[in-house]
Amino acid sequence: MRIAGFGFRRSATLASLTEALERLESRHGPADRLAAADSMRPIVQALGEARGLETLAVPDEALASAETLTHSPRSRRVRGTGSVAEAVAILAAGPGATLLGPRLVSADRRATAAMAIAAMTTDTPAGDIA
Repeated sequence: MRIAGFGFRRSATLASLTEALERLESRHGPADRLAAADSMRPIVQALGEARGLETLAVPDEALASAETLTHSPRSRRVRGTGSVAEAVAILAAGPGATLLGPRLVSADRRATAAMAIAAMTTDTPAGDIA
């Protein structure tokens, strides 16, 4: 199971997220599900609906517990994690999940996306299905 997690600025558009996902999938293969922090869920949910993919939610307070490959000082200050996209992907994919690489940034620099693969294929990853 491949989970694509997202982080983004308030100015991000659906096109920003779509482009970030397309870049991510060209590098790591297709996503099985999308994921976002609870507070960032609506636009990712819209992308999931447009792509026919379920969207998982990760509690905002859990972001700081995830080990990330990227260490953005701004993300650390604002969200408590080095990369929201990486943290969301790894947490939604569940215990033992692995990031497939560092986050990728959209061309407009408004969105980031990261892919994690679950340790075991299960019907329900760790995040809540929206």
